[in-house]
Amino acid sequence: MLNIAVRAARRAGSIINRAALDGSGYEVRSKRLNDFVTRVDHAAEEAIIETVRKAYPDHAVLAEESGASAGRAEYQWIIDPLDGTTNFIHGFPQYCVSIAIRHREAMAHGVIYDPMKNELFTASKGRGAFLNDRRIRVSKCLRLADALVGTGFPFKEIDRINVYVQQMRSLMAKSAGLRRAGAAALDLAYVACGRLDAFWELGLSPWDMAAGALMIQEAGGLVGDLGGEPGYLESGEIAAATPKIFTALLEALR
Repeated sequence: MLNIAVRAARRAGSIINRAALDGSGYEVRSKRLNDFVTRVDHAAEEAIIETVRKAYPDHAVLAEESGASAGRAEYQWIIDPLDGTTNFIHGFPQYCVSIAIRHREAMAHGVIYDPMKNELFTASKGRGAFLNDRRIRVSKCLRLADALVGTGFPFKEIDRINVYVQQMRSLMAKSAGLRRAGAAALDLAYVACGRLDAFWELGLSPWDMAAGALMIQEAGGLVGDLGGEPGYLESGEIAAATPKIFTALLEALR
């Protein structure tokens, strides 16, 4: 099943790379304020779903552009064909394909593929996390004061900007630095491999978080909502960090 997810992600990545090299025909459309979709998003998603359906015709799908499929299958594929669309439109090289597979209520597999850098992050429950077949672990950061923290602006929930600015002010004072790159799934993968020590964001969707959250857990990190509880896929609020600084991150966000 993980191999099918990898095949689907690479196929979507090829579509994205061809479009990036061509540099035209994006056909950008606004879904809502500050939220865009292109023809590439749709083509990549169709390629992923086609690959999945060929191997597992009875599995359920939850995808960003086409929504949820009918049925109550034991397995559900949670798909973001192009996380970081705004970056992609502008040629800013920080975007990815994200695919997670949920078995009943638990995440079983996750794949995050950065087609620009040809970096493939994978994880399976109980079997660890990997970057291009090399085992990865979260960083050994022990103090929030030494941590490089990733974040994302709540651009889909602009009415929450005041809360977010307070959180950002708190973390700017208590960490070594903040970074906002614009692709939440890839940010979570970066926590898993130690490039970031922590991450938080408000207003996300399940396809932004599912694969990356499993990756962090399999790499030895902790993930929760802003209260440290496991309901982040439902609330859309996520905090993730190395074990030693997770509690300090939550306190700073509070």
